[in-house]
Amino acid sequence: MLHNQCLVKSQTYIESIKDEVKYKPYRQGYHFMAPVGWINDPNGFIYYKGKYHLFYQHFPYAPIWGTMHWGHAVSKDLVHWEHEKIALFPTKSYDRNGIFSGSAIEKDEKLYFYYSAVRYLEQDEENIHLSKNDQIETSQAMLISEDGEKFDNWNGKKQIIPVIRDEEIADARDTRDPKVWKEDEKYYMVLGSTYHGKQARVLIFESEDGENWNYKSQCRKETYGHTMECPDLFKIREQYVFVGSPMGIQNDGLEYANQSVCTLAKFDVKTGELSLPDEYQMVDYGGDFYAPQSNLDKDGRRVMIAWMRMPKPVESKDGTQWTGMMCLPRVVGIKNGQVTFEVHPNVKENFEEIDLTKVVLKLKEKQPLWITTTLSEGEELEIGGYEIRLEDGKVVGNRERVFADMEGYHVENQTPKVGKSAKLDIFVEENLIEIFVNDGQYVLSHVVYGLGDTLNGKIQKVRVLK
Repeated sequence: MLHNQCLVKSQTYIESIKDEVKYKPYRQGYHFMAPVGWINDPNGFIYYKGKYHLFYQHFPYAPIWGTMHWGHAVSKDLVHWEHEKIALFPTKSYDRNGIFSGSAIEKDEKLYFYYSAVRYLEQDEENIHLSKNDQIETSQAMLISEDGEKFDNWNGKKQIIPVIRDEEIADARDTRDPKVWKEDEKYYMVLGSTYHGKQARVLIFESEDGENWNYKSQCRKETYGHTMECPDLFKIREQYVFVGSPMGIQNDGLEYANQSVCTLAKFDVKTGELSLPDEYQMVDYGGDFYAPQSNLDKDGRRVMIAWMRMPKPVESKDGTQWTGMMCLPRVVGIKNGQVTFEVHPNVKENFEEIDLTKVVLKLKEKQPLWITTTLSEGEELEIGGYEIRLEDGKVVGNRERVFADMEGYHVENQTPKVGKSAKLDIFVEENLIEIFVNDGQYVLSHVVYGLGDTLNGKIQKVRVLK
């Protein structure tokens, strides 16, 4: 009963601030964020009946990780979002401790949602939102919505893949994040898992109807960390692309050892066999980007969105606190055998050019900016204390002066080599800077705190959010 009362209060708060959360100076202007509380992985990202639906991991009661719900928002253009009521929340024995990440497909004009259902085997007596000694088990479940607006959490759920006890097939605890798609009249599901906690594992399941699933194959790779999260498999033209978030690939003693990677892949729809190379590239080289999910936009482009991890909450002027946001939507492509990520054209259409003499004023007013420039070797650009330079042919982003003196995190990151000059599209918001290099050849994004209004270095053009 207490859980339901809290949920009603959260829903009421979301309804009360629906109009206020758009474009206020104390909130992000064009990066999606939850109206209150905690946000992480995007889920169920899909274009359906004329709208983009974005669901996301959400703890609505505090700006910290807790029992996961699915928040919900809709948009007509991937830029202007409207918050809806919380869509999915725990109601069953198998999902009582969390509706973890998953995906959505359209079938028979309905939305089919797939998610990982979590149950604690031992509960922390001092915090019911945490397990004790990481003792949990995970199964896969689904819910069908007739219209993408109503979600029957009591009668509409179905457990489709029970907890897998055979360790040669999957791990009972760490098998999660179903991404489902249809190809050649069959449905396929890719799941992230681990092999004895030491080797990342990707599982493939197959279905004739999207409801009854059979195990097909697995792919294990030592170079992809110890556990795979949030796998995604899709085609760009006729080439398969794999995107995943392996855990433990950046073991340098600092936070965020888990990163998101991508690579060209091979997948046989007849046998269900997935083949991944040993090497991969980062989806984003800033280190805060995680758990991306993709789907097709209304024009058939492969568009991706991801969670930007934030180490501490931000307090709004109304006293509420929030943690986490989504990156700008990015169009996935392939160029010269490399996966590329360019900012979605809908984002650019929402900016208008301003006089360069007004840039400092806009920074002071904390207005979202789109800055374009070209840096040559040895040149630097400083935006409100955040520094960008081209050094040894690499684009380097440094947030040391705008990261609130927090320790244990990377403050400087760099891309691979791009040459003696680099074209940069820099999207600046109060708590996030995204740098697109050479039209999406690489991206480097950094969460920031305390961005100032100074500006030094070469700038060719500046646009402000309309």
